[in-house]
Amino acid sequence: MSIQTLPVADSQLQKIADKVYNGQRISDEEGLYLFEHGSLAFVGALANYIREQKHGNITYFNRNFHIEPTNACVYSCHFCSYSRLYAHRDEAWELSLEQMMDIVRKYDNEPVTEVHIVGGVHPKMNLEFFAELLRKIKAHRPDLHIKGFTAVELDYMFRKAKKTVREGLEYLKEAGLESLPGGGAEIFAPEIRKQICADKVDGQGWLHIHQTAHELGMQTNATMLFGHIEKFEHRIDHMRQLRELQDKTGGFNTFIPLKFRNKDNDMSHVPETSLIEDMRMYAIARIYLDNFPHVKAYWPMLGRQNAQLSLSFGVNDIDGTIDDTTKIYSMAGAEEQNPSMTTEELVNLIKQAKRRPVERGTLYNIIKDYGEASAVEVNIASLN
Repeated sequence: MSIQTLPVADSQLQKIADKVYNGQRISDEEGLYLFEHGSLAFVGALANYIREQKHGNITYFNRNFHIEPTNACVYSCHFCSYSRLYAHRDEAWELSLEQMMDIVRKYDNEPVTEVHIVGGVHPKMNLEFFAELLRKIKAHRPDLHIKGFTAVELDYMFRKAKKTVREGLEYLKEAGLESLPGGGAEIFAPEIRKQICADKVDGQGWLHIHQTAHELGMQTNATMLFGHIEKFEHRIDHMRQLRELQDKTGGFNTFIPLKFRNKDNDMSHVPETSLIEDMRMYAIARIYLDNFPHVKAYWPMLGRQNAQLSLSFGVNDIDGTIDDTTKIYSMAGAEEQNPSMTTEELVNLIKQAKRRPVERGTLYNIIKDYGEASAVEVNIASLN
C-alpha cells in the first residue's frame, strides 16, 4: 500500500504521514507517538516510502570477514553472552598477532573487501598491539579496508596509553585503521546504562569518540541495543543524540538496531521482543533518522529470513558474507549459529524479496550491481 493511499483515522498519525511525504523531519514527540500508536502496517509503509525515495529497490551487501581477537574482557555487561571476565580468562580465547594474520591470509585469493575487527577488552592487547596488527594487515594486503574497534575498546586503549581520543585515533589511522563500527552504544540514557553496562564508556564518551573520528575524516556506523529494559522514550533519546551528531558531522554511514538476545547472560529473565516489534523498530528508525543514508539489518543477529523481511520496513543493507567468523550473536542464542552466506546466497535472498542486490565497499562505493546479473555470473562471483 502506498503512503498516499494509507488510511489514517488518527489525526496525529496523519500529520506524521504528511510530514514524511513532504520530506520533513519528525520531532521527538512524533517519534514517540509512532512507537506508542503506530501499527506495523503504518510505520512500515512510511519507512518503505523513505527507503525507496533514498535507494529505490537497491539493497547493499559486502564481502567481509571478522577477526575477534579475544572474548576475555575487563567489563561485565549484563546483556553480554560473548565475553568471559578477564579474571576467568582460562575460559576465553586470546589470539596472537600471528593467529590473526593467519585469518587474513586465509582470504588471500578471495575478493573480500573488508575485515571487521572487534572483541573483548583485554588489558594486554593494548594500543601498540593493535597498531602493529593494523600495520601487518596493510603490509600484507593494502587494498583490504580495515573497520575496527568499538568506542568501548578504543576508550580503554587510549586511557591505558595515556593518549587523548584524538591522539589515539590519529595513531591508529596512521597504522591503517580506516573506519569504526558502531558497537558499544547500547542505550545512551544513563539510568539504563547504569543497570546494564555501568563500568564501560558512557554515552557521551561514545559520541565523543565518533565525533572525533568524523573530524579526522573517518566514517563510522552507529548502533542501538533494543528490546531489554529500555522504554520507547530511551530509544528516541538515543536516536536524537545520533541525529544531532550527524547534523554536525555527516560522518555516520549507517544505523544498525541490534536486538537484545537473552541466552546465557545475566539478563536471561528479560523476554525478547517479538518479530513485529523488531520490524517496527527498523521502520521507526528509518523514519526518525532522516539524515542517516542507510539502515542495516545485521542478518547473523536477526536470521536470514527475518533480515529479508526487514527489507520491507526501511532497511536497505543486510551486511555481508561474514564466513562464520563471528560468535557474538550465536553465543547469545541467535538463529544463525554458524553465520556464513556465499555471494550467491545473499544475492538470491535479496532478489526473493523483490529487491536489487548491489555489492558495496565499506564506504558504500558500488562494486557490482547484481540486479541484471545472470545466475551463471552470480555463481562465478561466489567462487572467486
